[in-house]
Amino acid sequence: MNLSSPASVNALLKRYNLQPRRRFGQNFLVDSNVLARIVDAGAVAEGGQVLEIGSGLGVLTQALAEVVTLSGRVVTVEVDRNLLPVLTETVGTLPQVRVVSNDALEIDWSTFIPQNFGDRPIAVIANIPYNITSPLIATFLEQRARYSVIVLLVQKEVATRIAAPPGSPDYGAFSVFVQYHAEVDIVMTVSRRVFYPAPDVDSAVIRLKPRTKPPVDVADEALFSRVVRAAFGQRRKSLVNALSGDPTLGWERSKAAAAVDAAGIDPGRRGETLSMEEFARIANAGRDK
Repeated sequence: MNLSSPASVNALLKRYNLQPRRRFGQNFLVDSNVLARIVDAGAVAEGGQVLEIGSGLGVLTQALAEVVTLSGRVVTVEVDRNLLPVLTETVGTLPQVRVVSNDALEIDWSTFIPQNFGDRPIAVIANIPYNITSPLIATFLEQRARYSVIVLLVQKEVATRIAAPPGSPDYGAFSVFVQYHAEVDIVMTVSRRVFYPAPDVDSAVIRLKPRTKPPVDVADEALFSRVVRAAFGQRRKSLVNALSGDPTLGWERSKAAAAVDAAGIDPGRRGETLSMEEFARIANAGRDK
């Protein structure tokens, strides 16, 4: 069944008396060229092991199953139980596909992954609902050793934020978090017109390659994360004021000033101008104070 056209998707939904549900961010991809670029970005080969979040109607699932062939595996997770009969029709006969009915935000991935894939490397490839993008990326990167690559079709604004460099208006704590844990690459931008129904925004395909070693030396990762969040927590304040004013970090002004000075950074700068290496120097200096 060709699911890469609005007409076929509309006909399939009508046959099952279904409507796309905004609650689950259901905007179905209906462009075969974009679909092929997503699969290619994951560099999945025959025998590959793939985790998909958000099965939808099964269009990406079908494409992934074709690439991995019978020697590979695609485990796809879908939260909307109403779509399960559709998935039975579109991918239910594919022996290399397993459909899991569950909420991706509620799954214990530390047990789910070994139960479904053993100890084999996994590619995460998905057109995920926009409203769960950030928590899912955070979860996967916290367990990054299990994943060879993470390819996601996300809101363009989110992709821009993830890949943003220091000093840009989109640069923030999440940018630093993702770039600390993974190499980031925006593969392509995607028009809203290639979805059914069309969302209100454009999208982008983003590829994350989990790092085996962080790009900067950090003595205490938890402290490093708190320093980054504190620096961006009050963007209009100078660096020392932002750090000393954050209750989670818990630094008094004298300690914040001493750490920034030891790191060789102008205390009047703002957090969004700092590189990851500068954040690391502050965190390491603060740990020693």
